[in-house]
Amino acid sequence: MPLLQFDVIQGRSESELKTLLDAAHRAVLKAFNVPPRDRYQIVHENKRYQMVFEDTGLGLQRTDNLVMVRVFTSPRSNEQKQFFMAELARELKQSCGIEGSDLMISFITNDKGDWSFGNGVAQYLTGEL
Repeated sequence: MPLLQFDVIQGRSESELKTLLDAAHRAVLKAFNVPPRDRYQIVHENKRYQMVFEDTGLGLQRTDNLVMVRVFTSPRSNEQKQFFMAELARELKQSCGIEGSDLMISFITNDKGDWSFGNGVAQYLTGEL
């Protein structure tokens, strides 16, 4: 159950955002082998001046197509995370025309007991999930 939060620069249409979210979900399904309805995504649209993303000296050229993705998830192996990163980059390039240099990804790991999917119940701990 990953929760994906996207920060993008304002200006994308509803259709463009839907395509981006669909592409990201395909990457989640492939990388983490979760059920199709295990989909949790939030988009934050920001003014250009509210997003400052340099390149940490890597020589990356950023554009206004920039997408920052935070992945909140239970522990995943480094192999799963790397596979997801590559798959997300491939999906966004193919489906949205977003270059890899405009994609930044960060994982935030937590435990299964940190999630409640509704009703104030930690379903992973109760055995419902």
